[in-house]
Amino acid sequence: MVSRRDAMKSAGLGSLLLGAGAPAAAAAAAACATVPAASAAPAWGAGFEGQRKPDLGNGTFLNPIVAGDRPDPSILKDGDDYYMTFSTFDAYPGLVIWHSKDLVNWRPVTATLHRNIGSVWAPELCKHKGRYYLYIPTKKTAVPGSKTTSWVIWADRIEGPWSDPVDLDLPRHIDPGHAVGEDGSRWLFLSGVDRVRLADDGLSTVGKPEKVYEPWRYPDDWEVEAFSPEGPKVLRHNGYYYLILAVGGTSGPPTGHMVIAARSKSIDGPWEHHPRNPLVRTVDVAEKWWSRGHATLVQGPAGDWWSVYHGYENGFWTLGRQCLLAPVTWSADGWPDFGGGDLSQPIRKPARGVAGDHGMPLSDDFSADKYGIQWNFFNPAPDESKRLARRNGTLHLKASGKMPSDSSPLVFVVPDQDYEVECEIEVDPGTRAGLLLFYDHKLYCGMGFEERNLVLHRYGTEHGQPANPYGRRVFLRIRNRRHVVSIHLSGDGKTWTRGPRGYEVSGYHHNVRGGFMSLKPALYAAGNGEARFRNFRYRAFG
Repeated sequence: MVSRRDAMKSAGLGSLLLGAGAPAAAAAAAACATVPAASAAPAWGAGFEGQRKPDLGNGTFLNPIVAGDRPDPSILKDGDDYYMTFSTFDAYPGLVIWHSKDLVNWRPVTATLHRNIGSVWAPELCKHKGRYYLYIPTKKTAVPGSKTTSWVIWADRIEGPWSDPVDLDLPRHIDPGHAVGEDGSRWLFLSGVDRVRLADDGLSTVGKPEKVYEPWRYPDDWEVEAFSPEGPKVLRHNGYYYLILAVGGTSGPPTGHMVIAARSKSIDGPWEHHPRNPLVRTVDVAEKWWSRGHATLVQGPAGDWWSVYHGYENGFWTLGRQCLLAPVTWSADGWPDFGGGDLSQPIRKPARGVAGDHGMPLSDDFSADKYGIQWNFFNPAPDESKRLARRNGTLHLKASGKMPSDSSPLVFVVPDQDYEVECEIEVDPGTRAGLLLFYDHKLYCGMGFEERNLVLHRYGTEHGQPANPYGRRVFLRIRNRRHVVSIHLSGDGKTWTRGPRGYEVSGYHHNVRGGFMSLKPALYAAGNGEARFRNFRYRAFG
């Protein structure tokens, strides 16, 4: 088995041999489901602070439904409510649960995972006999206690409290998908495609993983990253078990990742290939969404069918894989087919849904606790949260390490192509702090300062320390205008001066660096003492 982490990471597109196009039946379904747009590049709705909003207010929506780095969506229909979570990798607290009543407008509810157990990959959110479960694959990191395995946490209420993680001892697999057999037995389907039986309480495994299905293979001349069968999701519908999974590799060439399906009368197989595989695939670099895959089927409020999956936005790999919604229909021969075309145009919203607010404000006056819901530490040590305190509208952050490269900055997922962040920062003597655009410890840019010097950051290094004319209190602003980054400074928050360096960050992404993450705004404090942050502001520009 070739895992995502082991698959080839391409630094550029190269020459793409795109292979065959989408099946005619799927193309026809897509044409019916897509609403013609007034222009080739329709605009999103405007949410909090100008953030991109999928609901257009006219009965249609425009993907993504959850913008920014929201990969590997796992969705649960629970009565009239929908809950969804995503891979959160090295960000902790992690695995935030999002809620919706119409599949289009989503708000965060709670973070479920607070202890750093490793880099969190594709989770599985499910409910069985009244209890909620999250199955969580992780990769070991440098933090003590992290591990390459899969875990389970559970709760009796979706809001929590959620249990401490239980190790399922699955060191060779990722992407668990929960399934219940016709006899009531519980299973996890895994990358490969293998499966392992669960104990009746879902908190341990019984026996060893076994091979259950050899997935459909694409033609050899298609430009993909690797075979990498992964993300198996199992659905029981009209007398069949349907197995939805991804092949082709998660990143690399934009035409690689795809959705395929199989079905069986029994959870034990045998499984037959969908006759129209692949059901979803990017076939042209001109498409809006690249590397589309990792799908789950879900029934809409009116009883119709939809799918959530992820994709990279053309030209914006830096935003990570974003969450997409597409209509699904069931054909006369009993197979699911995906609509929505390439998802570049508005689509009719699911019927009978109840719209609510979407997203959350990202500005923060630090009067309320947004730790876990918005702010996360990157790859934190077990006691990292002790660095944080909020008092009187100020975020106090104790210094750690010498630079962002050996510290743990506070980060959050950004949903927009063009945005700016701004903050007032005050440092103790001996403390260095600032604003960053942060991918990981080895790839970031931005500006920090100490009492006498500014500190310029780029490519994950420090490349200059000009004199600081403002002292221990500086207002910093970073504007990321579709990969072109400028930095401004002020001593009073009113009169601003452009910083000495600008940056271009279109290459700060997985296909260059690896890791499957995204470029995020960040606060950091290093050295000795502490930094104090006030009036953090976020603004999007469409």
